[in-house]
Amino acid sequence: MTPKINTELEYDAALAALEPFLKKGISNLDADDLVALDTVSMLIHDYEKVHYPMPIKPQTITEMIERKMYELKLRQRDLAKLLGVTENRLSEILNGKRKVNMDFAKRLHLRLNIDADFILRTA
Repeated sequence: MTPKINTELEYDAALAALEPFLKKGISNLDADDLVALDTVSMLIHDYEKVHYPMPIKPQTITEMIERKMYELKLRQRDLAKLLGVTENRLSEILNGKRKVNMDFAKRLHLRLNIDADFILRTA
């Protein structure tokens, strides 16, 4: 049976088990160390996939726009220019004071590569 991390305490212990490998440096690890490192890393990965899923999927159009701003390192002013809207209009959309219209939805899809289905479901 393959070992598995089941609790937060076990997870913390697995993270602590990585420390010696990191301090030693990957180029200084022998074959046994590499096997142990791989095993611990996979256990941590499997635990994190369930308990700390990343990336957290945006649930609203506002969250998706904000994620795109972060990914592209855009300020609101820059995003407004990219989308061809005023800063005020973008601000109203991000604050929920204005709904996304079809023209804006098309711009989100074409210029930010936001999935059209997501836009339709959440706008």
